[in-house]
Amino acid sequence: MMRRRPLLLAALATPFVARAQAADRVRVAVFNVSSALPYYVAAERGFFAAEGIEASATPLQAAPLIVQAMVAGDVEAASNLVTLEGANINSRRANTAVYISLNGQNAQYQMEQFVVRPGYPAQSLRDLKGARILSAPGPANLSAAKAVLAAVGLQEGRDYSIQEQQMGVHVGALAAGTFDAAYTLEPVATIAERAGAARRLEAGVIATHLLGRPEAQAFAAGAALTGKFLQEKPDVARRFANAWSKACALITSDAASVRPLLVQHMQTSAELAPTVPLVAFRMVRDLSPQDIADFQKFVDLAVAQGVVRSAIPVGSFLRAL
Repeated sequence: MMRRRPLLLAALATPFVARAQAADRVRVAVFNVSSALPYYVAAERGFFAAEGIEASATPLQAAPLIVQAMVAGDVEAASNLVTLEGANINSRRANTAVYISLNGQNAQYQMEQFVVRPGYPAQSLRDLKGARILSAPGPANLSAAKAVLAAVGLQEGRDYSIQEQQMGVHVGALAAGTFDAAYTLEPVATIAERAGAARRLEAGVIATHLLGRPEAQAFAAGAALTGKFLQEKPDVARRFANAWSKACALITSDAASVRPLLVQHMQTSAELAPTVPLVAFRMVRDLSPQDIADFQKFVDLAVAQGVVRSAIPVGSFLRAL
């Protein structure tokens, strides 16, 4: 009897060990521009695994598609959802997309920017009068481009034409001369510049021209979780946020060590990866009152433009995990 007892205890313990080791799966919508970097850092550096999470990426190259996936329950999280898209869906369906971190953008932390094709004579945004412009996809990106141009006195139809295009065609369209300029994102802007297909005209245009302060942080995208996921699996959501926080901290403290992931996952050459601009990755819990005020102003401007359907306090879709 004494010999058999250890075997019995081992048999009883086995199901418990298996359950303890089973990782919680989280499906993450990923828009593959440089602001998606925390996802790849958390996955490749083992931060998700250390929190007992098995994250899987669902590539979606337009913010409306990401919102649709969140509403349908096809994903539980988004790596870098455009915040105006998040504000818009939350104004109609509260708690659809709840942000746990935001990505600050300006002239220092570059993401959105205007570039022009080689030989195009523009030296400032005002010189885009008469230009054929392409825009990063999605209503929020297109609206931001138009709003920035309006801020410098240019009106669509009268002074320029603009058409949204998928990120993958930006470099080729500029190189071919199909468009004169682009409102584009990183790392595409740097790739186009280094390939000789574009010249950077001005970066950080949302902070400078819409928020009114070049040093302001334009929180135009961020990591979000679905409200359903937060409600039904709060502990998993907390652990996901822990992993995300570690990834953001590593990017901030040692960006050079994670830049190779731009090559591996974002079609960035090894030559360009060390210099591609990165945004300021900030957890919601670390935002300052000024950050929140700037974010509210950004959303309020979108409400005035009709991009966000109705007024909404940004605090209603931010969560400090």
